[in-house]
Amino acid sequence: MLDYCIRAAGTAHLGEARAVMLDTVYRDFGTGYVPRWHADIVDPESFYVAPPRHTLLVAVDGADGSVAATAALDARGPAHPPNPRWLAERYPSGTTAQLRRVYVRPEHRRRGLARRLVAGLLDFARADGGYRTAYLHAYAHSPGALGLWRTLGEVVCDERDEARGDGSGVVHFEIPLA
Repeated sequence: MLDYCIRAAGTAHLGEARAVMLDTVYRDFGTGYVPRWHADIVDPESFYVAPPRHTLLVAVDGADGSVAATAALDARGPAHPPNPRWLAERYPSGTTAQLRRVYVRPEHRRRGLARRLVAGLLDFARADGGYRTAYLHAYAHSPGALGLWRTLGEVVCDERDEARGDGSGVVHFEIPLA
């Protein structure tokens, strides 16, 4: 079994964490960097490291010390638009722990890293004490995403079923904090 250390990202990890995230949006999502969606990726310190109720976790490969995976949490609920209004109202900023950027490099997948990172995020949210629920969205075409999230939470909105016509493939999940 390969050895990974799950830890809060420090300054030394930010460059590699950024690379994991950027590689994912280019390779797996096919969108590339879109400033209005990915500002947190280019400045993870301001979004996840500096704010006290936010965190960025990394999985560090014990063999070479590289960052193999990322996972972030912040107190921003889903925005309307682009999300449905009722969803933004159900998951308000401040009391919603939004899980973001749970990305694993392809050569490190299928080793339980995403699950371990999510467990760390949920522990962080519980310890904070101010979060009522955990929320996230995933894209249906993201490798392994829907399978993982279905084992951890409940689908609250599947936009593939909505009459949007934009082919977004976004699926929204709630994960219990209890």
